[in-house]
Order: sequence, then structure tokens, then C-alpha cells
Amino acid sequence: MTGPAIETGAPVRARATAEALPSVTVPSRAPSFLGDTWRIARKDLLIEFRTRSGFLSTAVFALIALAIFRFSWDPTAVNTLDLAPGVLWVIFTFAGLLGLNRSFGVEHADRALDALLASPVSREAIFAGKALGNLVFLLGVQALAIPTLGLFFGLPLGPEWLMVAAVAVLAAVGFVAVGTLFAAVASNTRLAEMLLPMLSLPFFMPVVIPAAQATARLLGDQPLSEAVPALKILALFDIVFVVACTLAFPFTLEE
Repeated sequence: MTGPAIETGAPVRARATAEALPSVTVPSRAPSFLGDTWRIARKDLLIEFRTRSGFLSTAVFALIALAIFRFSWDPTAVNTLDLAPGVLWVIFTFAGLLGLNRSFGVEHADRALDALLASPVSREAIFAGKALGNLVFLLGVQALAIPTLGLFFGLPLGPEWLMVAAVAVLAAVGFVAVGTLFAAVASNTRLAEMLLPMLSLPFFMPVVIPAAQATARLLGDQPLSEAVPALKILALFDIVFVVACTLAFPFTLEE
């Protein structure tokens, strides 16, 4: 009788090697809100860094607007410290709209937005990532516009400018929360450039008005206590807008 065939050679050695190796289980990556937020923000910032079209156009707008206000200003009619805070926040408002409009506009190329919505990323993380990218974008514009304002209008340098920068950062948080939400709403329409200002500007007022009031008091050499009520209102609206917009964002986009 013929016994069972005996395997020899390379097949035997391969099987022995495979049996000797320990089994390796590749862990699946658990969704991370902070990690997904950072990846989305990093993606948007890398796109902007490579193209630079959005930031350059917004920065040029801010500088041209400052120059127009400077050369149309009559120092005998309006005091510098009365004019500068309003100029600063008008420019921030409209420059921010230019930047917010591109946050979801870049996702429509090659239907990238559909791929983003189909990915295993929560809608809240998408909102947070977009808002973080917009915040960095707006802070870059503010870092350019605030020193230019002081230079054009001959404002004295002092420690109050650090507080003005802190007010600008605080206002930018509420600004981008509202702007990111309505940029997502407007991105689903054909008139996004027109719809975004119409939707956003009424909600910008609770942020812009106390920020302008606090800036005026700080630049006017008034004590910090005079600006505290406006800062409290600004911080309150920041919290309300961040929470409300984060909860409302998942209902604004459809796959």
C-alpha cells in the first residue's frame, strides 16, 4: 500500500516558518475628535499655504481698506482714537467674510466634500477642523492689520496693544464659529458669495460691537475695568455661538 505523500523541501520550510511566527493583530484606529479636527484643519492650512490665494487677497483687501480710511481721514474733524477702533473692526468683518467663503469652496473641487462626509469622521469634528483653520487664517490677517493700523494712524505704542490683540483673538473665536456654520449653509447654494454675508452679518454684530467698544476703551488709555463689561459680553457670546454652531452643524450638510 502506498502511504500518504510526504512534503519535502521549500513548502515544508515555509509552513514551519509561518507556524513559528506569532500572529499579529493590526488594531483599528478608533475615531478621535481632536485628531480628526487637527487633520482637517491641517489639510485646509496646507492647501492655503500652497496656493496662498485666499490669504493674499484678504491681506491686500485689508491693507487697501486701511489706506483708503487713512487718506480720507480729516484729523481736524475726527480724533484718531475715535476713528481707529471702528476702522479696525469694519475691516476685520469684511476681510473675515472673504476668508470664510473659501473654507468650503475648496471642498467642491472633484467632489471632495462628498468624500469628507463619507469618511468616518463626525460632523462635529468637521466643523471644529474647519473652524480651527478659519481661526488661524483670521488671526494671520489680524496680525498684519493691527500693526498697520497703528502705523497709518500714528497711534502710540504701548502695553494696551497686547490687550487689543487679546480682544481680537477673543472676537475671532465667535466670528469663525458663526462664519463656519453659515459658510457650510451657503456652500449648498449657487449664490454662496451673496448668501454668506446676508446670513452672517446679523450674527456678527453681538461679537463685533463689544469688541469695538473694548478696543476703543483700551486705545483711549482708560483703565481695564472700563473694558471689562464689554469683554464679558464678548466672552458670553463666544460660548453661546461655539456651542450652538457645533450642535447645529450636523444638520447643515447632506451627503
